[in-house]
Amino acid sequence: MGLLDDKVVLVNGGTQGVGAAVARAAVRQGAVVAVSGRRPEPGQALVAELTGDGGKAMFVRADLADAGQARASVARVVEAYGRVDCLVNSAGLTSRGTLLDTTPELFDQHIAINLKAPFFAMQAAVADMVRRGEPGTIVNVITSSAHGGQPFLAPYVAAKAGLTGLTRNAAHAHRWDRIRINGLNIGWTATEGEDATQRTFHAAGDDWREQAGARLPMGRLGRPEEIADFVVLLLSDRSGVVTGSVIDWDQNVLGGLD
Repeated sequence: MGLLDDKVVLVNGGTQGVGAAVARAAVRQGAVVAVSGRRPEPGQALVAELTGDGGKAMFVRADLADAGQARASVARVVEAYGRVDCLVNSAGLTSRGTLLDTTPELFDQHIAINLKAPFFAMQAAVADMVRRGEPGTIVNVITSSAHGGQPFLAPYVAAKAGLTGLTRNAAHAHRWDRIRINGLNIGWTATEGEDATQRTFHAAGDDWREQAGARLPMGRLGRPEEIADFVVLLLSDRSGVVTGSVIDWDQNVLGGLD
């Protein structure tokens, strides 16, 4: 028996990085998976991989910067499979900006992807669960930077800190509906998106992962597949009654000082 046998799981922002790893892990645990994203090529390639391994999966094209498309991603899955049992919000915008140089346009981009999209995807998913009178689970992939972060992450931190509060608020609001909503504050992780970010904003070379890992306690960055296994656990009944928790998934300890 898989942890997610017969569950319908939507992974928004699921075509690469942590989202794609979650999709793979969910299929391995018996779920029917839908992944959403802007670009059809990586989405269709991932679906081909998942179905080629015997899984059941679909791609939903959605620009999550548009709240209407975030809601529609849920509607597409309900139309295809009759329901959504689990939602993972894993899309994230990490472009840089400080308090002094962030433009209103950049700020709005971060709010749209990192806060508004999860809000309205959750709204649609919870509405489906409540309509059916069935329990469900949601995991929001947040960031350890939501605790404060570096100066060049000001709009990112503002949006993700909002998602932290939203996670707890929604969990409290819908606990009597048996809908469990949790979050993960993930630390520095080796993803395709982080590689692009390091090269674009920090002039990183090909060995940036090794250099970064040498400065971390465990000697390496986190891996998407490790996060994915944790997300699957939170989506599954094995995580029991836990709701409203925002867990620090990192190798640095909040409040710890050397």
